[in-house]
Amino acid sequence: MKVTIYHNPRCSNSRGALALLRERGIEPTIVEYLHHPWDLAGLKALVQRTGEPLRALLRTKEAAYAELDLGNPARTEDELYAAVLAHPVLLNRPIVLTPKGALLCRPPERVLELL
Repeated sequence: MKVTIYHNPRCSNSRGALALLRERGIEPTIVEYLHHPWDLAGLKALVQRTGEPLRALLRTKEAAYAELDLGNPARTEDELYAAVLAHPVLLNRPIVLTPKGALLCRPPERVLELL
């Protein structure tokens, strides 16, 4: 099974999802998205695969979230995408992709829904 994890090794949820995959003998493709950020088309495709709106995938506790006033419902999708492209840390993690779909795996056990 081909699995990709958009991962931040400093995040306990991300490390937990990766550990759960490995415990099941799955070595995923690991994308450290803070070092290899998306382009707009790639980010939109990822968000679309999750079935969630981008707003639902944002890290609301990041300083940039408040600084950019991203909690303001008047912010457009285009503004949200531009913010994530400029500040990839705003996207929550880990997001895991398998042939069954894509899912924000918080808590990490959600990864099991994709196996």
